[in-house]
Amino acid sequence: MDPTSNVATKTSLQGLIERIGSEHVERRLKIEVEHEAQLFGQGLILFNVENWYLAPWVVRTALKLTGLYGRARRNADHIVVKKHSVAFANLPPAFDKFTILHISDLHADISIGAMRHLVNVVGGLQYDICVLTGDYRGKTYGPFEKCLEIIDELQAQLKGPVFGVLGNHDSIRMAPSMDAMGICMLFNECEPIVRDGQRIFLAGVDDPHFYRADDIEKAASQIPSDAFSILLAHTPEVYDRAMNARFDLMLCGHTHGGQLCLPGGIPIKLESALPRFMGAGSWRHGGMVGYTSVGAGTSLLPVRLNCPPEITLHILHDGQQR
Repeated sequence: MDPTSNVATKTSLQGLIERIGSEHVERRLKIEVEHEAQLFGQGLILFNVENWYLAPWVVRTALKLTGLYGRARRNADHIVVKKHSVAFANLPPAFDKFTILHISDLHADISIGAMRHLVNVVGGLQYDICVLTGDYRGKTYGPFEKCLEIIDELQAQLKGPVFGVLGNHDSIRMAPSMDAMGICMLFNECEPIVRDGQRIFLAGVDDPHFYRADDIEKAASQIPSDAFSILLAHTPEVYDRAMNARFDLMLCGHTHGGQLCLPGGIPIKLESALPRFMGAGSWRHGGMVGYTSVGAGTSLLPVRLNCPPEITLHILHDGQQR
């Protein structure tokens, strides 16, 4: 990054710097410049296959040789709306049936068909808040203007407050534009949500997978110990720290559920360091409920097998009333 570009970047990020501090912003920018296309090391797994320039060609060729490419392309465009109902003993009564629309892993600029479908679907859904759990850009590096245009189109169809966190495909330089769209981007921060005088807390951390920029403890420190709390993180890989920080619900994505799965939805590879049962859908760890979205978009290529793209409506219930 040349000096002129560096100054322009810091100017555009000034509001974010004032909010979360220059150390976080400068550290993430440094990794973006030096390591964002790195194949080995840096993140939580040894080999970052998404950064391998031959990976799309290998996947496309394998699917064509097996006669599955056309089916995989069609599957990638048809998003399923899932519902996940879960009860909590400590959920404030005012939040009974509180509904969260969870959208993850858009990879908007390489998942054009899925994005068209998504924009048409979300307008008819009923929910209280929407959360986005990262990976808005197709590649892990390079331009992001096209994906921001698509997100702006999607945001226009969303209702109520919208919150988001960044993933391992995202540049921190995207955050000011997303904030300007009305998406509250969270960087190891939390926000209270108030309903009929009662509160729950929504926290969000920066990408834990590649940038390792998350600070779960900092986000949790802003939450009263007896409060009901939700954590947004791009990846479920930090499940143990999230549980130890006493979050009640963790919403995440990143794995794509494997994206190309064997019959029965069995993932071949999850690109994550975590137990396989956490790779998709609902799971529990100690006293914490988790949900890993398989995502609305696709990585490398717009293809899916035995793992349809999804958005999820999480319906929270007061366990005392059930």
